Formats: sequence, C-alpha cells, structure tokens
Amino acid sequence: MADTTVANANLGATQKAPVLPAHGQRTILALDLGTTTGWALHGQDGLITSGTVSFRPGRFDGGGMRYLRFTNWLGELDRLSGPIASIWFEEVRRHAGTDAAHVYGGLMATLTAWAELRGVPYEGVPVGTIKRHATGKGNADKEAMIAAARARGFSPADDNEADAIAILFWAFETKGGLQ
Repeated sequence: MADTTVANANLGATQKAPVLPAHGQRTILALDLGTTTGWALHGQDGLITSGTVSFRPGRFDGGGMRYLRFTNWLGELDRLSGPIASIWFEEVRRHAGTDAAHVYGGLMATLTAWAELRGVPYEGVPVGTIKRHATGKGNADKEAMIAAARARGFSPADDNEADAIAILFWAFETKGGLQ
C-alpha cells in the first residue's frame, strides 16, 4: 500500500538555490493538509524537496482508507528521509464546505496521533500568518502564494505545494514563531 501513495506523489519541484540556516541537519516536514496534500521536507542533507500527494478515496475504498494511506505515507517519509524531527502544518479555522472540514479534521487527527506515538513535536500555523510571511499580505490568493514560492527558486505544481514551502520557510525564518 505504501508504494501506491508514493506513486501518487508529485515530485516535480525541488530546491534550486535557497539556503536555510543550519538546524543540526534535522528533518523538518511542512504540510498543507487536504485531499491533495502539499508537503515540503528539509532533509538531513540540508536540501528541500516538495510535492503533492493525493488522498482522494478510490471508488471501492471505505471511509477510513484515505487516513490509512496518509499514515502509511507519513511512515514512509519518516523511514526514507527521517527520522522526522518536527512537523509544521497549516492550521485552518474556516473551511469552504463541510466535506473539506471533515477531511481536514481527519487528516489532522491522523497526523497528531502519528506524531504523538513517535514523540515528534508538531504545531499548526494559522493561514494568515503563513500568507503574511510569504507575501506580505495576510489574505493573499493562491496565485500570490505560487509566485512567492517561485521567487524563492521553487516550481510548485499547485497552491498546496506552494503553501507547504511557505510553511517550511516560516518555520525556519521565524524559528517556529519565536522571532
């Protein structure tokens, strides 16, 4: 099952030139949770890899399959790139629809349970904080977020990946909100 989740990942965008401050070569994961989850990973080698992965349920999937695939995908990232030292994710307080809210809540519950079981610290970052840091505007649209990621030397496939990249840079540049 884990092989399937990696096959769905869009690995098109990788680091061109951005350099982050040294953080003891820890693996840091940033996520924009949703049916199409954007992710950015600062690996132990200091490089940033980013992409998207779809957790859209298949025709014959039960209600919990997307969350099982998400759990397997996290485990695979941890095994191949980890150990993951910390996780930052976009903290959404308002959703466009009920289904989106349910999916987000399920993914967040799965993420936090996965992290708690492994002792990995995690924290949500408010949407406006991420957008303000990336673009200077707390209500920036999707295109502005993509442009901000491109300005840093990335080629995000969509706004989900651009948001994950922005979260990762926010975490480094503000030392997790302490600056």
